[in-house]
Amino acid sequence: MKYEKEIIDNILLLKLSGDLIGENNGPGLVEVLNEHINKGVYKCIIDMSEVRYMNSSGIGVLITILTKLRNKNGEVVLLQPSDQVKKLLIITKLNNIFSFFESKEEAVQNLK
Repeated sequence: MKYEKEIIDNILLLKLSGDLIGENNGPGLVEVLNEHINKGVYKCIIDMSEVRYMNSSGIGVLITILTKLRNKNGEVVLLQPSDQVKKLLIITKLNNIFSFFESKEEAVQNLK
C-alpha cells in the first residue's frame, strides 16, 4: 500500500492506494497520524477510493486512527470507500461509527 498526505484547513488528508493490510501498513500510517497530532491536527479524511482490499488488521488500523483522534476531541471520515470496503464496514457494523463521503469538499465541510 502507498499513501500520500496533504493538509487542508488543518485537516489531514491521507490518500491510500493498494491493499490496506494492517500488519504491513498500519505502523507507518499511525506514525504519520501521531506526527500530525503532535502538531495540533486532530481531524482526518482517509481517501479510500484506490484501496482494493482491506482485511481485519486494516480495520484495526482505522479503529486505532479513530480512537487516537477522538481522544483529542477530533474526528476521522472516509472518502469514497470502494464497494468491497463498504461491504466489510457494513458487515462489521463500523458503518455506524465512520461517516462516508463521496467528495473531498463534503468531507472537509463536515469536519470544519
